[in-house]
Amino acid sequence: MERIDKLRQMLASSPEDSFLNHAMAMELMALGQETEARRVLETLLQRDPGYIGSYYQLARLLERLGQRDLALEWYEKGLKAAQAAGDRHAMNELRMAYDELMDE
Repeated sequence: MERIDKLRQMLASSPEDSFLNHAMAMELMALGQETEARRVLETLLQRDPGYIGSYYQLARLLERLGQRDLALEWYEKGLKAAQAAGDRHAMNELRMAYDELMDE
């Protein structure tokens, strides 16, 4: 619980910090708090659509929650954001996950 408490403290002074919010979502997922993690990631991406790594994490979370169509939408949004940023690595990772989900 120590890491999550530290993140909460840091977020209290920098609530819109994308890195801290992403880290908080990862900690929440590790603790099984998927609903809260989803809320954090969705809020982060609404505020900072250029934070590419969060698209993958949100889509994977939605897959685990059985929300296939919504996961595909977030992969697509992530692909567009990665393309706009010129981030080929993220594009490849998102494309592979998207294609894998489409094949199921």
